[in-house]
Amino acid sequence: MKLLENMITRRRFLQASGAAAGTAAVSGGLGYATLAPMSEAQAQGGGGTTITKNICGQCPARCGIDVYTTNGRVHAIYGDPGNPIANGKLCPKGHLGTYFLYDADRFKGPMKRTNPKKGRNEDPKFVPISWDEAFDTVAKRLQTLRDKGESHRLAHFYGRGWGPSDAGLYGDFGKLYGTPNSAIGHASLCAEGSKRAKQATDGNNSYNAYDYHNTNYILNFGAGFLEAFRPYNYLMQAWGHMRTKSPKTRITSIDVRMSTTMAASDRALMIKPATDAALALAVAHVMLVEGLWDKEFVGDFKDGLNLFKSGQDVPENSFAERWTHGIAGWWNAVVKNATPKWAAEITTLAEADIVAVAREFGTTRPAMAIMERGPTAHTNGTYAGMCIHSLNALAGTMFAKGGMFYQMGVPYGGLPVKSEDFMDDYAKSPDRKKPRIDLAGSADWPMTGTMMQECAKNHLAGKPYKLDTAMFFYTNPIFTAPDAKVWEEALKDVFVIDTSPFPGETAMYADIVMPEHTYLERLQDSPTYPFEGWPMTALRVPAIKPLYDTKHFGDMIIEIGKRMQGPMGDYYKALGNTENVIRARAKGFEANPGDNGVKDFETWKEKGVWYRKPYHWRQHRGEFYEWDGSDYRKKMTADDVKAKLLKTPSGKFEFKSGFLEKHAEYIQRTLGVAPDRVGFPQYIPAKHTGGGDLHLVTPKTAMHAEGRGANLPHAIALAQPSMGGKTTVYLEIHPETAKKRGIKNNGRVRLKAKLGTIEAIARYSPATRPDTLILPQEHGHWAQGRWAKDRRPGNTSDICDNVSDPISGLACYYTGKVTIEAA
Repeated sequence: MKLLENMITRRRFLQASGAAAGTAAVSGGLGYATLAPMSEAQAQGGGGTTITKNICGQCPARCGIDVYTTNGRVHAIYGDPGNPIANGKLCPKGHLGTYFLYDADRFKGPMKRTNPKKGRNEDPKFVPISWDEAFDTVAKRLQTLRDKGESHRLAHFYGRGWGPSDAGLYGDFGKLYGTPNSAIGHASLCAEGSKRAKQATDGNNSYNAYDYHNTNYILNFGAGFLEAFRPYNYLMQAWGHMRTKSPKTRITSIDVRMSTTMAASDRALMIKPATDAALALAVAHVMLVEGLWDKEFVGDFKDGLNLFKSGQDVPENSFAERWTHGIAGWWNAVVKNATPKWAAEITTLAEADIVAVAREFGTTRPAMAIMERGPTAHTNGTYAGMCIHSLNALAGTMFAKGGMFYQMGVPYGGLPVKSEDFMDDYAKSPDRKKPRIDLAGSADWPMTGTMMQECAKNHLAGKPYKLDTAMFFYTNPIFTAPDAKVWEEALKDVFVIDTSPFPGETAMYADIVMPEHTYLERLQDSPTYPFEGWPMTALRVPAIKPLYDTKHFGDMIIEIGKRMQGPMGDYYKALGNTENVIRARAKGFEANPGDNGVKDFETWKEKGVWYRKPYHWRQHRGEFYEWDGSDYRKKMTADDVKAKLLKTPSGKFEFKSGFLEKHAEYIQRTLGVAPDRVGFPQYIPAKHTGGGDLHLVTPKTAMHAEGRGANLPHAIALAQPSMGGKTTVYLEIHPETAKKRGIKNNGRVRLKAKLGTIEAIARYSPATRPDTLILPQEHGHWAQGRWAKDRRPGNTSDICDNVSDPISGLACYYTGKVTIEAA
């Protein structure tokens, strides 16, 4: 194995070294111009080729990469063989990091706006300024706000936070400065629904980690496993393993279109949008009626006789539960009537298919039900997620081999200074306890953690107050937020600081542009997203000196902090810079060396990743065990399980959610669920918006890169290979649906909703539901760069109503309905 790794490394080195000359040109049918010549900074560096450890920044997966640099120019990127996610491999996006680095449209340095007017058609008239002027301008504005007692009118908005050295600095900044809006994240625009479903059932407000290598069955609800589920690169590797091992992992996928994942699965069920909960409940119904649940985890009837009969109640004291809570009540209130026939009418799936899937799932061990935004991006999303996740409890999947669990934290060292020691009287004052601008956690949205999509309209309404200053990091709400045009209006009277390296829509509204390094230029740590459970964190090491006058975002926060008066300024002066932060965090590895020998900053920099196996807990046949240093032999008590794993009020997996019952009045008011039923996973019809007759679903594609690939010619050309999309992405429409409306294949169409109209090019797709239109959210930019700008189709966010799941706060991107006509 070691010899093979050496051979691979040598071959790559020789290939990369031979390809290291000159500037890159992009040519072909797309008609793209040659990139700008190298600046003096680009040409820096000595001879020879160096290989630097870094982390891909194209999506949240955090794959380790080896970056090849010759004579100061990056020319090749490969997966890092020593990184457990990458394993020497990359997805189709991973090799495009050089396009980010050498993007001809990058901001070259800090700038300020000179045109006070803001709008799509307004030239900001940016002029270059020094970093000192940028930091001084921002710090002076923030100090003035603080001196007036209005520090709450500052908000930090972020999308992809990578770790303690960037978005991780937000918390202390907000605490010291005195704003509740220090970290308004984009999770409510991403996948908050699945997290809240798990919090409601097993007590963990988190994404799952998965043991794909040992599972024998996957029931996949709406996760783009071979398109965009995370970590995408690793999932393609896992798919190959699952489909070639013995026994082969059987996969059933549920979606509204024939995606790559659906086509590659053993069974593909094309479900009606927003009805996944009904299917999951019918699977549960069959498992219970036919006695297919895992009795060692769930429990059993006291007399050993299965009393679950369709349509009939069971005495609630007749069932002796082990690690679940409320199964008899759930059956009586919901599941007893959730027959396959009932679900078939709601989902439009065949009753026989529902029964077959239920029996397969119920008789195969280990098996797990996974999900992502497909089922949860609707007003009934959290309940749908709860129904799906309940199948994992019935199958005994929780914390079991071949099942699912939660990611362990990294044993980082502490910072050299503690923010608590630098709190002045202003920061400690009760007057600082203001509601957030998004109203997350308030009476309006009591169960949510973040609600970025609410901020623009709240600001316009002055509810709970008006913002003065907003700073954006890795997020572009003017393009991505539902009803995106509201942000254009809202930011006209807000002082906007944008930190993107690229000229996106939000940047066009900026008063100060402070461009960040691209990921190949940064020193940055990044703990893994939920992966296989055991802790892991990777390190970005700069592969090249910054090409332009840009900075690390974490250093921007620190430099602004240094310029604040009083103890806050002292704190950031003591903190110094992001390298100090990362070095301090790495000290935690001294007592916790990684499996690959990483024990400090220098070895972390050399290896690129720290990790330490195994996962510390396992459930086996209804008993929980903790790793004792050599095996899972330390038996856990019920209190241990509640504290560390099943963090619900009962310390068990809850079919009757105590978390939801605390908010019964709110749920009844917003979703119409009776108070005595709010705790149960259940199907309730979604509230569809838009006013049309066809569902509009806007999935991610493999080249999406969270929207950051919009100005990359190669990403554009490969965005939609299944439909032939090269310079555009096509609207996928069933031929019968199109012909009824006089729409031709490859014809221009208009999509109409209450918010407005966008145009697209239609392409016939017999593998799409007749009641559903598919349009990947890729194009429609009016900024972002020369290759992104003004590319059809229009931006789907412009016709997506700002409606959210009341429980999770997830924006309902998939719940809109539109009309369509030939253009």
